[in-house]
Amino acid sequence: MEKQKDGWKQARRWISAGLLAVCASFCIVLFKAYLDGRFDSVETLQQYISEFGMLAPIALTALQAAQVVFPVLPGFLGCVAGAVLFGWAGGFWCSYIGISAGSVIAFLLAKKYGSALVGRMFPGKRYEKWSVWAAESKSYTAFLLFIMVLPLFPDDFFCYFTGITKMSIRKFVTIIMVGKPWCILGYCLFFESGLLK
Repeated sequence: MEKQKDGWKQARRWISAGLLAVCASFCIVLFKAYLDGRFDSVETLQQYISEFGMLAPIALTALQAAQVVFPVLPGFLGCVAGAVLFGWAGGFWCSYIGISAGSVIAFLLAKKYGSALVGRMFPGKRYEKWSVWAAESKSYTAFLLFIMVLPLFPDDFFCYFTGITKMSIRKFVTIIMVGKPWCILGYCLFFESGLLK
């Protein structure tokens, strides 16, 4: 029985190391693409994603998740590129799945690493102001749902920020599932219609 537990611990270490290596490789690829200017415009992003061929939808989904976890990447461009490359429906599903997954990852990272991580993402006074308000406010849940629905709102930061509140993962996932699809769907329908081509 003891050997079985040791074997499971060792397997978990190998799996964790493998996942860490995959994540590190993905970050390096994204960073290189960023330095190469692949995220500078809709056209360069479209070209970059289309280079993945049949894996392009997976690449877009992963990119949309990464732009939440690393908020320096332009998530808006991913919605536009997805709608143009895959139509409104394909672009919507790639963006919705990716952004939702990235939001949950950001929330869980904040739960694990706490204010040490989140404090770096918010400037000092702003972080203190929001953390006090979120901890004491009874309307934070409604506020979070509201900002998830709004277009062009920097809600990536609030995924991290919410991770240091007492909100449960179940409630957070529900808010993401209910609030996130509407602005993504709006982007995809708008851009696929060709209004900004």
